[in-house]
Amino acid sequence: MKILIIEDHKDLASNITDYLKKEDYVCEVASDAKEAIDKIELFEYDCILLDLMLPDGNGLDILKHIKNYAPGASVIIVSAKNSLDTKLTGLDDGADDYITKPFSLPELHSRIKAVLRRKTPEANRILSFNEIKIDLESKECRINDQLVNLTKKELNLLIYFINNQNRMLSKQAIASHLWGDYTYSIDNVDFVYQHLKNLRKKVLDAGGKDYLQTVYGLGYKWIDK
Repeated sequence: MKILIIEDHKDLASNITDYLKKEDYVCEVASDAKEAIDKIELFEYDCILLDLMLPDGNGLDILKHIKNYAPGASVIIVSAKNSLDTKLTGLDDGADDYITKPFSLPELHSRIKAVLRRKTPEANRILSFNEIKIDLESKECRINDQLVNLTKKELNLLIYFINNQNRMLSKQAIASHLWGDYTYSIDNVDFVYQHLKNLRKKVLDAGGKDYLQTVYGLGYKWIDK
């Protein structure tokens, strides 16, 4: 899961990022409205944590921008403003939840999990592709009903490929999805290859088919052979 943290308080943004990364989220930070809008227009996020008071803009204006450019992203307003009117305005404008500063990081994580569950009905929590089944809640992968021990990166990579089957994915896009948008400033992302190699081997060892196709010079495709 990929999260954008829109927060100008550097220490708070860093604490949230460190905590959520330990829970296996990919986190990006925007410290002002301009940076937030740029990221929302360029990249996809599962959940956005939105501060209302930014040095160069109003968070409620950014919320409207999110609803236009990223309607599928869940939004949790994280603000020191505790008035009922502000909360109602944020929720009426499309936010999924509202948490008031100060808050505990475990509570914030629970709120994130709750809004993401609401976006993923129980019937859709099992991602299936032929002999491969992934429980998106428990993070378990089974191939031919056999439990497969995947690392967090390998599991996220497999989900990413299945959700984008038949699409050519560049190494840069894969790196960005797994490690964050900062990888766009890295010239060499060949480290992606080792994760692909390990994932392919584990799928084959469990009796799965080889769905991963290399598009030489461009990237990779997950295709139903």
